[in-house]
Amino acid sequence: QVQLVESGGGLVQAGGSLKLSCAASGSTFLVNLIGWYRQAPGKQRELVAAISRGGSTNYADSVKGRFTISRDSAKNTVYLQMNNLKPEDTAVYYCNAMLLTGTSYWGQGTQVTVSS
Repeated sequence: QVQLVESGGGLVQAGGSLKLSCAASGSTFLVNLIGWYRQAPGKQRELVAAISRGGSTNYADSVKGRFTISRDSAKNTVYLQMNNLKPEDTAVYYCNAMLLTGTSYWGQGTQVTVSS
């Protein structure tokens, strides 16, 4: 099992920045991929960014050039640096860990609100 705890959300004005953290515990040695997802009211949950076990990253087109996913393996923590935030980035952001076994785990989510 893997437990995920997100933090760093909040209220920010358009153009501002936030840095989200996803701290993992448990069987972290089995983690193959960690992704940040978001879900806005009335919309489906969507992938924002992901980082693989080998360090490869990918981003949704809507956040390319503004968001950066990174990790600190010593702290078992993955970060999402969000710059130049837009009102349409407003959502609950979730961390997801996909294990080598195929099982995935979700964090509880953190709210990001961007005011115009």
